[in-house]
Parts: sequence; structure tokens; C-alpha cells
Amino acid sequence: MLDYDKEADAYDVSRGGEPRAAAAADAVLGLIPDRANRLLDVACGTGIVTRRLATARQGLRVTGADLTYGMARTAAVRLPGSIVLADGRRLPFPDRSFDAVTSVWLLHLLETGDDVRAVVAECARLLRPGGVYVTTVDKAAAHDVGSDIDAVLAPRPRRPAQDAAGAVTSYAAERGLVPAGRARFPGHGQGRSPRGTIADLRRGWFTRLPPGTPLAERFAARLAQLPDQDRPRPDPVFTVLAFRKRGSPSRP
Repeated sequence: MLDYDKEADAYDVSRGGEPRAAAAADAVLGLIPDRANRLLDVACGTGIVTRRLATARQGLRVTGADLTYGMARTAAVRLPGSIVLADGRRLPFPDRSFDAVTSVWLLHLLETGDDVRAVVAECARLLRPGGVYVTTVDKAAAHDVGSDIDAVLAPRPRRPAQDAAGAVTSYAAERGLVPAGRARFPGHGQGRSPRGTIADLRRGWFTRLPPGTPLAERFAARLAQLPDQDRPRPDPVFTVLAFRKRGSPSRP
């Protein structure tokens, strides 16, 4: 697992920057009802998407939460007074506090299905009746675009996909959340190149291939034999799902 405190300063540049953030925010906002006036962005990271959510609609009040100090500190520069340091499995807000809750690029990082279930349960707890939870799913699968790089990496050991759409949908159903929509958006600037993938491999991006191990170096050697070492292959396309909490919209 990457150290997101260390990643914070360079995170946006290495993840597609503003174009990817704009695409993500547009997809998320398309699934959030116009009537929503309070939104919580769980695992807001550097706040690059959160800020766009906050400025997209007049009257939409947005709060961000992140577990990592480095990420939260960066987000707080973008949204002063609106960021809290918190674990998505235990969020410091009362029941039914928000009209919408989002988690973009979070669930795939969690270690177990129980962790994912706990995050979904917390997000459901915080929603008012009629509120919407929006989350990315199937992130690892999105990066497999059928390229020569993917062919080289296909036999590598993999973590179970904790953010599989079917599993997330079942966890949502346990908490009274019903499917309410789907969207897709491109991961601008995230198409892999062979040389870039080797660098990611050697800094621990692939969690089941520890840097410096013989197996990791065998994959690096195969990647080094591919043509066009610096040419990015196609960008991934990510999926977001929306779930609505049963009941009629209400206000406290």
C-alpha cells in the first residue's frame, strides 16, 4: 500500500490532474439530485474533486473527510474550514446529516470486505431519507484496457477486488440503499506507459509485487522489452454507482 502522506504533494500531477478531477466531478454531480444542499466527500484526498463539487452548484455545502493528514492538509488549502481528519468507517457526524455522500477512489483501497461494508454502512447512516450515496467501483478492472502492458501483467498476483460492483451493491442493500443510477468517466492522463509502469512497480503501486523482489523484477524486465516505452496506452474508464436511501426526502 502506498504511503498517502508521502504521496500528497505529487498526487494530483501523477493522477491526471484537473482534467481527471473535472471528469470525476461531472460524473458524480450527474447522480446527485438538484435538491441536495449538504454533501460529504469521504476520502476526499487532496480535495481536487471536492472543490469542484463545492463550486458546481450554488447553495451546495460540501464537507470533505480524509484519514491521511497529508491529504487532508492539502484539501484544507482548497476548502478552508470544510475538511476534517476522519476514518471512513467511523465518521464524526450525527445520523441523517447529509443529502448526499460520495466516496471517489476509496473502496478499492480497503483491505477486507468487512472494511467496505463498514464504510458503506457509515455513509448510509449519515444520509437523510431520499439521500444518495455515490461511489466508484471496479477500479482495478478499469485499468485493464487490453494493452500490451496488460498482457505482460496478466499473470501477476492480485488483491481481491474489494470494490466489485456486485459486492458494493449487496452491502448497500443491507443498509436500505437501492440502486439509483450509474455513470462512467475517463481517467484523463492515466494511460500506462511501459516505463511509467516499471516506475510504479518499483515504488509499490502493485501491492502483491513488493518492490525489489525477484518476481517484481521479472515483470519489470518483461515490461522493459515492450516497444514505445514512453507512449501512454489508452486511458482507463471508471464507473460510479449511485444508491438512494429509502424514504421521502426530509429536512432536520
